[in-house]
Amino acid sequence: MKRRNYIKNTLLGIPLVLLSPAVLSSSCHEDENIMPNGKKVIIIGAGLAGLTAAKMLKARGFDVVVLEAQNKVGGRLRTDRSLGVAFDEGASWIHGIDKNPITRLANESGMQTFHTKDEDWKAYDIKGALIDSAKFDQVEKEYEKILNTLMKSGKANQSFETVFNQLHPTKVNDRLWKFILSAYLTFDTGDLNKLSSLYYNEGEEFGGIEKIATNGYDTIPNYLAKNINIQLNQRVTKIDYSTKKAKVSHNGTTSEADFVIVTVPLGVLKAGKIEFLPTLPSTKKEAIQKVGMSCVNKFLLTWDKAFWDDVQYIAYTPETRDKFNYFVNVKKFHPSVNALITFAYADYARKTETMTDTQIIDEIMTHLRDIYGNNIPMPTKMLRTKWQSNENAYGAYSYTAVGTEMEHFEELAEAVNNQIFFAGEHTEVDYFSTAHGAYLSGVREAEKIIDLQ
Repeated sequence: MKRRNYIKNTLLGIPLVLLSPAVLSSSCHEDENIMPNGKKVIIIGAGLAGLTAAKMLKARGFDVVVLEAQNKVGGRLRTDRSLGVAFDEGASWIHGIDKNPITRLANESGMQTFHTKDEDWKAYDIKGALIDSAKFDQVEKEYEKILNTLMKSGKANQSFETVFNQLHPTKVNDRLWKFILSAYLTFDTGDLNKLSSLYYNEGEEFGGIEKIATNGYDTIPNYLAKNINIQLNQRVTKIDYSTKKAKVSHNGTTSEADFVIVTVPLGVLKAGKIEFLPTLPSTKKEAIQKVGMSCVNKFLLTWDKAFWDDVQYIAYTPETRDKFNYFVNVKKFHPSVNALITFAYADYARKTETMTDTQIIDEIMTHLRDIYGNNIPMPTKMLRTKWQSNENAYGAYSYTAVGTEMEHFEELAEAVNNQIFFAGEHTEVDYFSTAHGAYLSGVREAEKIIDLQ
């Protein structure tokens, strides 16, 4: 199901998209002719934004050190292969391959992909009732129409859910509508009772088909990390920029640099896990507070034999919104693997983090048995994510919450004293909440530092 399929298809011109892949490609090989410029940059976080900036800056002669709190690179691009198949805990898809910089990086890094067709699906209501495709299409079209107009009735202090319920009271308890709002909107943005009724539809997308990574999205950060000085298991707790050189405290050690790029997720900034001296400007602190941070959790389940429909997506319309309501058929792109991926969003996603594996499996199986009958087998294994309680993220990705203004994303991207710089998906006003947004932010901040020389 196409992420952000409701967002405007018009691509605003971004020169960096055309420039940066070639720059990164050439710099992914050790260049003995690079002349050091005498300037040092510390990059906090070895995710896509941090590694992209590191590659570009190293190619321009900077002494670059990347400090990463986790035991491997990638940030939220994490892949678990423990069950013999690549389970991407964070990003899975290239959302629109045309002119998307991730497309070229995927090719260069050896990431294998599969075209997931949005039209290859079946949808079921409770008691296994097949939902007529014409009815589904009709609701989907009405949904898109509502998305294009609801902001006209929106208010700065009201959520999408509040305004939608006022305008469309008959749809509030309709199971198909609950599914559409959950799988198409909450999944792409955040909690509907916190989502801005004015800016829910903001952001741009690249055109073209959707492709899912089949051998792991982490192939990209692993590729970018080559020949970069990366120190793992280094948790940064303080950045002191009160003197000419910034001092970064990590694991009881203090390192100095001319420039620092902070690429930690918005959730980490919200949690105040890094102390800034002097304190950050009020505009940046307000932006950190106002921009929302969503939670989406993913669950991979395997079986000895497939019992489900031979389609890419299986939709289900339970009474409870945001709860295991659609399934990705892994077998479509890994024919020898009998597995499904399902999701939980918003508050239900957070709730899953308090549940045991057994409780999770029971809830998922309740939905699958309602579709396919009580005789289907139990899964053999399960993998899961817990993004809200993950101390390296505290959420999945940013979104436009009630109180968010679009300039808040730009304020998150503002440098402080031309010394402390900020990157990450939450700093890209046009492409927030995406992997390509993180990439573009890394390019942007690297160019800022290069331009200061």
